[in-house]
Amino acid sequence: MLAIIGGSGLGSLRGEIRGLEVETIETIRTPYGGPAQVDICRKDASRIAFLPRHAAGDRVPAHKVNYRANIWALHSLGVSRIIATNTVGGISDDLPPGAMALPEQLIDYSWGRETSFFDSEDQPPRHIDFTWPYDLSLREALAGAAARVDKNIKFGGVYGVLQGPRLETAAEIQRLRRDGCHMVGMTGMPEAVLARELEIPYACLALSVNWAAGLGEGPINMKDIKRVHGFGTVELIGILEACIEIQDGRNVSRGSKPASFPPILESIPEEARHGERSGPEFPSPDDQDSGTRRCADRDSAAWDRFGQ
Repeated sequence: MLAIIGGSGLGSLRGEIRGLEVETIETIRTPYGGPAQVDICRKDASRIAFLPRHAAGDRVPAHKVNYRANIWALHSLGVSRIIATNTVGGISDDLPPGAMALPEQLIDYSWGRETSFFDSEDQPPRHIDFTWPYDLSLREALAGAAARVDKNIKFGGVYGVLQGPRLETAAEIQRLRRDGCHMVGMTGMPEAVLARELEIPYACLALSVNWAAGLGEGPINMKDIKRVHGFGTVELIGILEACIEIQDGRNVSRGSKPASFPPILESIPEEARHGERSGPEFPSPDDQDSGTRRCADRDSAAWDRFGQ
């Protein structure tokens, strides 16, 4: 079963995706607190678990989210993959307000959050491999879904995770840019690593709602953010809907390959791209394709992996 974690402003899929029905609402208590509320939905042949990250009404700020309870709840329902939606600020020139990205890397600047299921006194710590934090097969499926709804999307980039709830200073954004970050947000961690600990493939679909601090014209305006978030969420839901339809096995083009992977992917061995072993040193942003590209359909093996 596919799980979707809804970020700010996406509190439910009810009435958002055509033909989707909410079958049950599960209230799940976990060893890590809660309860977490999960909608079990159906669209055609697909069952989808939907969890609002910030709870109903976006009442829980990023640094207070119980990430362990959320991921554990999805694990207890038997989900096999997770797509997380995140709102971010754009740092690189190709992520203006309204643009979207499928990041492949992250840098965690957050602090004080519970980052592991394996840190109690009665069990040894678990040192997982986190070389490639996001699942390539899911990212490819989302890229194909974006192409189907005619949405340009950045395939790659580094997500810088800051603590919040305040927005960043201009100096902090300049530091993130020097560190190689293309976008900045507050919710990318520890969600991604907790999913990895439970061996659930995980990908981030990021929506840029503003230029990061110091990169726009004047101070960040929340009214402008809400306006961009409104139309951006409509496009984001369209991508999710197309992705669910791909899962159903409908409208899937077999045998169509992109002319080439983005440069960052071409530099990574095939085994590393699928999480089997570590790849080479991560290239600097100057070595990466700085422009958005229209993502073509991926090869049939990618869709097969997504459907597992």
